[in-house]
Amino acid sequence: MTNPEVALLMLSIFIVMILLGFPVAFTLLAMGIGFGYYAYYEAGSIETFADVFNNKIFYLLNQNTYSVMENDTLVAIPLFLFMGYVVERANIVNKLFYSLQMAARNLPGSMAVAALITCAVFSTASGIVGAVVTLMGLLAFPAMAKANYDKSFSAGVICAGGTLGILIPPSIMLIVYAAIAELSPLRLYAAAIVPGFLLAGWYIIYVIVRVMITPSIAPKPREEDIPPRRVVYLQLLTSFVPLTVLIMLVLGSILGGLATPAEAAAMGAFGGLVLAAIYRSLNWVMLKESVYLTAKATAMVCWLFVGSWTFASVFSYLGGHEIIEHFVLGFDLKPWQFLVMVQIIIFLLGWPLEWSEILIIFVPIFLPMLPAFDVNPYFFAMLVALNLQTSFLTPPMAMSAYYLKGVLGKAIELADIFKGIIPYLFIVIFIMVMMYQFPEIALWLPDFFFGKYIP
Repeated sequence: MTNPEVALLMLSIFIVMILLGFPVAFTLLAMGIGFGYYAYYEAGSIETFADVFNNKIFYLLNQNTYSVMENDTLVAIPLFLFMGYVVERANIVNKLFYSLQMAARNLPGSMAVAALITCAVFSTASGIVGAVVTLMGLLAFPAMAKANYDKSFSAGVICAGGTLGILIPPSIMLIVYAAIAELSPLRLYAAAIVPGFLLAGWYIIYVIVRVMITPSIAPKPREEDIPPRRVVYLQLLTSFVPLTVLIMLVLGSILGGLATPAEAAAMGAFGGLVLAAIYRSLNWVMLKESVYLTAKATAMVCWLFVGSWTFASVFSYLGGHEIIEHFVLGFDLKPWQFLVMVQIIIFLLGWPLEWSEILIIFVPIFLPMLPAFDVNPYFFAMLVALNLQTSFLTPPMAMSAYYLKGVLGKAIELADIFKGIIPYLFIVIFIMVMMYQFPEIALWLPDFFFGKYIP
């Protein structure tokens, strides 16, 4: 068996083990070490028991672990996570949803529109899909159910809105992508702003048009439930404005070149603590929970990196990347055909896998091919980022649906949630097609802030 065949066997076994439910990070480590031991084994090198560990794979594992821990780009991850968990526990979101609901009362489906805007704002501050969908499921879904909103329609709004956090900066996903592809996180943030808010805007347009066509799915609020205008303004001033200002300061400092993502994340984490103190939610229990959840999520991301880099190093050493590259290039594809093929693969991978697994394991296989097809890596990154939204919205493994079902229990059937999220899946695909036709959607802002990209 030749080395490339061993590499393909390695990838095949890994996919099977993931589908069987084994933990991704440790499966990557186990596969990397096991096949790496074979790849780096030297005949006659084992004479004593101590020589069993005299293999380069262990040195590679050690170096990869150290490289992840000292990576400056990844420092932003725990800080943004901490900011999100603090904001989540500061009781800001419930006030934000209520004030936006009252402010949008004259729009068709006002409560659904308010839920989407709340999801977009909270997702921007948090970047944690599970946290956003769970919290909005507990907060917005009962309110919409009380207002006689269609359950499937309400579930779709929450699930779709909750996924925006992995796209709209400051996004954890983009930090991870920057580290994988060795791209500038500043440019990635700038490239994601227009597509992210464009997607959120089309979600809102869909909700308004859908309610105009079928008013029964989202009844108008009763006049007696609408507070005086000054109360609405006060609610917006005390909920929407502080969180939005914090987000704008974080993003503005990054795009303006005043701070690195890690420095801006530190400022955001401190700002989250200040907001929590202002809202009188800052206490020892909340702080301890936020730190614990931050450490837990950060450890998961770091071990995913260690495992994926070890796996990828061995896979490449065995000739896996080379054989796949030759296979793809052998079709003599045009750039648009290559992009469509890759996006279809990523879309299909979104059925059984989450965004982190797709991004860390499979996207690096295609990155070396971009120069051959003259594809701008930041444009490709935005196509992937949009596509990864589908990993949360594609049945039967739509994780946002399972997050929502987990908190609502018997209040809604899983099939009804799937029914509600399907339209948003088509909206994501529509935005991808639009961005392919008009690449400036993703590339204009980074070129404006940082100059035209030169490979």
